[in-house]
Amino acid sequence: MSLKVYQYPNCSTCRKALKWLDARGLDHTAVDITVKPPSKKELKGMLDHYDGDLRRLFNTSGVVYRELKIKDKLAQMTKTEAIDLLSGDGKLIKRPFLLTDHCGLVGFKEDEWAVALT
Repeated sequence: MSLKVYQYPNCSTCRKALKWLDARGLDHTAVDITVKPPSKKELKGMLDHYDGDLRRLFNTSGVVYRELKIKDKLAQMTKTEAIDLLSGDGKLIKRPFLLTDHCGLVGFKEDEWAVALT
């Protein structure tokens, strides 16, 4: 089974995650998150892994997040509104983004990835 990793090629954290997968011989496909963001179904699945915490899915340090002032709107945002927004712009999504049948990971923390994937 090949893992699908949504990533941004210019992101050093994403490159580090892909290198980590390569070093462990874990088969994966890298998908440019800005060209093809995760589907609404994938975003909902990831949200379930984070107990509904919408903030965990957002790239809070990103330019688009700041420009749209999402920090001020997130508390009042419904799950559906957030999923719609995220699915429409991959730059809003925290990356790398890896969802499997048994785990969901956003961002790259080597220890978390090791527990989930090895």
